[in-house]
Amino acid sequence: MSRLQGPSSLKRKQPDSNSQLDSLSEQERVVYNVIKSKQDLGIWSKDLKRETKLLDNMFGKCIKTLQSKKLIKEVATKNKGRKHLMAAEFEPSKEITGGNWYLDGNLDTEFINLLKDQCVKLIYKMKVATLEGIADTIRRSGIFKVEFTSQQIEEIVRALVLDNEIVEVKSNGMEEFDCIPIGKVCYKCASKGGKAEPRIGAMASIPCGVCPRISVCAPDGVISPKTCVYYEKWLDF
Repeated sequence: MSRLQGPSSLKRKQPDSNSQLDSLSEQERVVYNVIKSKQDLGIWSKDLKRETKLLDNMFGKCIKTLQSKKLIKEVATKNKGRKHLMAAEFEPSKEITGGNWYLDGNLDTEFINLLKDQCVKLIYKMKVATLEGIADTIRRSGIFKVEFTSQQIEEIVRALVLDNEIVEVKSNGMEEFDCIPIGKVCYKCASKGGKAEPRIGAMASIPCGVCPRISVCAPDGVISPKTCVYYEKWLDF
């Protein structure tokens, strides 16, 4: 199922639930009420069976009847092998599906890689980008149907840093950093085959520009330019 932007699908016509409920047996109604009470979290079939205390044959029959009447549905979760049941009118919570990174209970690596690729292209085009800028541009691009939180975009950006696709630097307020407050964390593309290496600012060209401990670095501190081996190597070079 594609999660790229495209024509929205027609909404499924909801069954006439009142008439369907009237025709339920006592056991079927008990099962349905327990499932519905769980709302968008649904319930694992084994937990449902334990809670309703029905025998195997009766339990299975109730589930089949409720599904045939389209009163309940089976949903995929991030826990493979768990058959989750939910009332038809609810959409599964991200708490059980795993959120945008999962599709039909499986980690959607194709979707993740596509988002990572879009982030790299965006950062390369902008030369320097803040996390907020990346998230806002992705949302406004209309490429994806789903909404991303800032935390999710940060997860993708962190993964790109670990993959050496991009580098984390701090703004010095000069040149391409002139619209970014001094000290603000931002991201640039790393050098990659076939692409020109993005131009970097003065601070980003020295170890301090990419040092994760720069915020606690001080002239007379435990961490300082005097004791920094990376800064010494840079000077020697």
